[in-house]
Order: sequence, then structure tokens, then C-alpha cells
Amino acid sequence: MALRVGAQAPDFSLPDANKTPVTLSSFRGKQAVLLVFYPFAFSGTCTVELCQLRDDLSAFQNERVQVLAISTDTSQSLKAWADIQGYTFPLLSDFWPHGAVAQTYEVFFDKAGMALRGTFLVDVDGVIAFSEANGPGEARDQSTWKRAVAALPVAAG
Repeated sequence: MALRVGAQAPDFSLPDANKTPVTLSSFRGKQAVLLVFYPFAFSGTCTVELCQLRDDLSAFQNERVQVLAISTDTSQSLKAWADIQGYTFPLLSDFWPHGAVAQTYEVFFDKAGMALRGTFLVDVDGVIAFSEANGPGEARDQSTWKRAVAALPVAAG
């Protein structure tokens, strides 16, 4: 059961593919964040999903929203995958402690040691505005993400 809409998003700091730390709370007050948890780099469904995200990135990431994709892969694996696929959004490594962030978002699959396909839209105040979790092998419908991003309130002035 993934964290629900209205809950405060747990803060985290994870290394990206270049081993640079990315901290969720650094976006607070500036941009919403679309967190996209996925099982494994280089796997079929994950590659299809993240390539769809890459190919339609402007629908999800702009001056109001930042995309952060998270898996339990190492930074080195994520770097190789990003280079091959041309991903320009950050891929974050939840490798050690293994799956700790996925666990706090309640999208860690213990039996396989991987993140489920969890998606969370965190608003500028750090509150979850959209939440979904798909089980192993269940692809996501990214049109729901587009609607959630489009529904974000526009900041005043």
C-alpha cells in the first residue's frame, strides 16, 4: 500500500547516476516533484516506461515540476543506462541501504529486493498530490500522471 494523497512526502537524499546527491526537500517552495519508482534499469517494461517519459518529458517536467526516477540499482548501472537511452532527468540510486526510500514510500517489494512501480506527485509544500502503485509486471498509464501534473495549482505571482 503506497503512501496516500495528502500525506507529507518523506524527505530523502539519494545519489544520481553521477553520484551527486539529490535531496527532495531542496525542491520545496520551488517546484513540485514527480517521483517515479521502478524495479530495474535495463529491464523491458522499465525501459519502455522511462523511454515514454523521456519522449514526452515536457508533459511532466517544466519550470513547475521536476522528474526524479528511483530504483534500487547502483549509480554505475544508472549512468550506463542513462547514457544508452539518453535520459536527461535524474535517475536516483536507492541501492544502499537497499531500498530504504522505496520502503518509506511503501513501494518496496521485499521478496525480490526491488521497488514496485510507484508514482508520486509531491507538491511545492512537500505534500503528496498524486499516488499510485503497480505490482510487478504491471505497466503504468502515464496519462494519469499528465492529468495530475496539469491539475497542480499555479503559484501566485
